[in-house]
Amino acid sequence: MTKLPSLFLVLTLVSVFVCGFGKRIPILSFDEGYSQLFGDDNLVLHRDGKAVHLSLNERTGSGFVSQDLYLHGYFSASIKLPADYTAGVVMSNGDMFEKNHDEIDFEFLGNIRGKDWRIQTNIYGNGSTSVGREERYNLWFDPADDFHQYTILWTDSQIIFYIDNIPIREFKRTAAMGGDFPSKPMSLYATIWDGSDWATNGGKYRVNYKYAPYIAEFSDLILHGCAVDPIEFSSKKCDTTSQSLELSATITPSQRSKMDSFRRKHMTYSYCYDQTRYKAPPVECVINPREAERLKRFDPVTFGGRRHHGKRHHRSRASRSEADTI
Repeated sequence: MTKLPSLFLVLTLVSVFVCGFGKRIPILSFDEGYSQLFGDDNLVLHRDGKAVHLSLNERTGSGFVSQDLYLHGYFSASIKLPADYTAGVVMSNGDMFEKNHDEIDFEFLGNIRGKDWRIQTNIYGNGSTSVGREERYNLWFDPADDFHQYTILWTDSQIIFYIDNIPIREFKRTAAMGGDFPSKPMSLYATIWDGSDWATNGGKYRVNYKYAPYIAEFSDLILHGCAVDPIEFSSKKCDTTSQSLELSATITPSQRSKMDSFRRKHMTYSYCYDQTRYKAPPVECVINPREAERLKRFDPVTFGGRRHHGKRHHRSRASRSEADTI
């Protein structure tokens, strides 16, 4: 069995993307919004710059970065992953605030063949990396078969993650969190790199470059938010932009129903219920008794506080058939 590499699409701070934004936002060409970060000829533009391919081979990965810093915003991209491969999207401003960085992540975790792709979301604020806010999910489709839209909406009060216009996670700011809610200007990064040390079963399965190059395709690039001055971190446009983002951040009853269905069928981990990591849930957690009970049945060691006496239950690939639609 071979492990497949990990693709990380890094969205630094203000990449907020959401469906139903209320007005048409133009699709950008690569040169209008982004610059190459690294990788030399492992980054290739297509369709007159409207699409970009990032590849990983034994020599290097590749990546791109937004030309501006943003405070809150909207980002959306259609992504097709390499066959038998997984990718990740990460928002981070670690370069600007090395010891107190903010981060909003969409990560695809590679797996051995025959196993489902997994997606992970994570949030850090003010360098609070000691409190991981991860959630992990199975997908109801193979992300290597076709393009799918991945979106993050980030406002002053909440963060919403979307897949194909379906909200999958809603993270609300609370007073108790203090500075742990992402609130600094960030750039948008998209990178593909070797995550062998941790991405699959804690590093048990490593990248096999026999199958390289691993190519991830990006199109329909939308980047909308409050661009800020890189020195003063201020912009007069932020108030208007932030207000419009807040208005768009309402989850409709139909969307909430789909989100509840997705989480019921596909969520396999949430830090809020992890009794092996936290004696009490972190302050921002809102405990859903149904989620708690379902995760406890899924993994009684992690979510039920039981001692480990054998193999944990893992969801089989066949279980996808129960929820091909949300």
